[in-house]
Amino acid sequence: MSLSVRVIPCLDVAEGRVVKGVNFQNLRDAGDPVELAKRYFEQGADELTFLDVTATVDNRSTTYDVVRATAEQVFIPLTVGGGIRSVEDVSKLQANGADKVGVNSAAIARPALIAEIADRFGSQVLVLSLDIKRSERTESGFVVTTHGGRTETDLDALAWARQAIELGVGELLVNSIDADGTKQGFDLELIRAIRELSTVPVIASGGAGAAAHFPPAITAGADAVLAASVFHNGELSIGDVKAALAAEGMPVRA
Repeated sequence: MSLSVRVIPCLDVAEGRVVKGVNFQNLRDAGDPVELAKRYFEQGADELTFLDVTATVDNRSTTYDVVRATAEQVFIPLTVGGGIRSVEDVSKLQANGADKVGVNSAAIARPALIAEIADRFGSQVLVLSLDIKRSERTESGFVVTTHGGRTETDLDALAWARQAIELGVGELLVNSIDADGTKQGFDLELIRAIRELSTVPVIASGGAGAAAHFPPAITAGADAVLAASVFHNGELSIGDVKAALAAEGMPVRA
């Protein structure tokens, strides 16, 4: 492993506030996105992910003013997702400070959106956000969900990830809904399954509860680790996670 492991705090935002729940349910207030973004930047976060978790459910665009205010506080790559349905949405987000965009529901509804964004802006700008549940209905045992985890599709998660890579996504954000908010550790089986098929970087998300949970996710095949509540609640700092990774011989940025 030559590239540094990225540690990425995630801001799940609803109505201008950071929220967090368990298994995507019972969302509670976790703070101001601008204040949290500044804190994580100062702690040494490698990137920041901003997800407007109700934009698709409410059938609206991402809240641009909150994105802009957040971007003004950080000088690291900022990925923004939620409510992105067109290349014009990507242009607006970039104008408001986003470096990369995450797509999920709209890409499932119209896969051509992936190719349109990749052709216009380059694959490096595009992250596929995969909200995945275990399911006996699919061949792989994993199914994709939309609308912030509220709606289960008929898509096999591994088949969809493979198709999206072929269409041009540059990175996969793999979020386990079963593990989300449980603080029992990442879904290592899911990470390994995605790593086996993926030719692009993989970000592991969902389930982190202790510093010791992060190195196994990298060993399982993730290129980066993403977490929310452990950072928002002050249970862990970015430095704590990087120290745990470094202790296992994994390269991190100081």
